[in-house]
Amino acid sequence: MKDSIISKKKIEEVLEILDNTYPGARCELNFNTPFQLLVATMLSAQSTDKTVNKVTDKLFTRYPSLEDFLKLDQNRLELEIKEIGLYKNKSKNIKEMCHILDEKFQGKVPDNMEDLVSLPGVGRKTANVVLSNAFGVPAIAVDTHVFRVSNRIGLASAKNVENTEEQLRKNIPMNKWSKAHHLLIWHGRRICVARKPKCEACPVATYCKYYKNQMENRGNS
Repeated sequence: MKDSIISKKKIEEVLEILDNTYPGARCELNFNTPFQLLVATMLSAQSTDKTVNKVTDKLFTRYPSLEDFLKLDQNRLELEIKEIGLYKNKSKNIKEMCHILDEKFQGKVPDNMEDLVSLPGVGRKTANVVLSNAFGVPAIAVDTHVFRVSNRIGLASAKNVENTEEQLRKNIPMNKWSKAHHLLIWHGRRICVARKPKCEACPVATYCKYYKNQMENRGNS
């Protein structure tokens, strides 16, 4: 497995190139408070940020705070987020999460992993997004883009998101975790897409294990 991971020096060079390629890389979910980011990230599972932002633009205008969500009927919440996949399950989790925030956390979003993942519908990915973007805590949230891009290039070599996160935390300096997360997402959305990645336009193709394998396969065919 380790042989499939490029050297730390090359990882540093890859991140520098991506940083120069995407200088504005940031969280693409719209939010004004930690609570809004938590809700938006919960909604983003198996959905696009574009769709979530379209929904939350109206949702957060009508119901900007935890207090507003606590008064919101679950059926009404379902109608508000109906454009998003799994909206019934998400509305249930969001309502339960709101009650727990109110009863257990004095109405505030926790700023640590243990408490965040104790909330309904909140896994490590969601918790890492909130920690990084709402509280400035170094974190690497491994979504589908980070998982795909990091394993393709060779920043990690893992079969699941948990091991990918663990390897990225080891291979990338802590002060670059949050930035790396955004860079990998932006690269995955714009060039290293799931189907037919745009390798010919990729600024880090010469470092990439996937690209090298593709070239070798073409040479052997």
